[in-house]
Amino acid sequence: MSCASVLCGWCSSRSGRSRMSPRTWASKESLRHWVRQAEAEGGQRRDLLSSDEREELKRLRKENFELRRANAILKDASVYFATELDPTRRQ
Repeated sequence: MSCASVLCGWCSSRSGRSRMSPRTWASKESLRHWVRQAEAEGGQRRDLLSSDEREELKRLRKENFELRRANAILKDASVYFATELDPTRRQ
């Protein structure tokens, strides 16, 4: 299906993208993304994370989530046991 067979606002715009097919535009964007990522991997770009940094960030976020969850469970358990030991104590 070509872009011309579908009426949409994206194709009818007067921008430079309207003169090229969506498939061509997408492949150019993909290529640009790959080049930027390769530059990040090579240390030429400081504004993007390398694959190693991205994996480490993912691991740290997961660990942070698990630690917060464990802290919440421990806090709830301490409140429960504190009320069991001292029933006159109000929360």
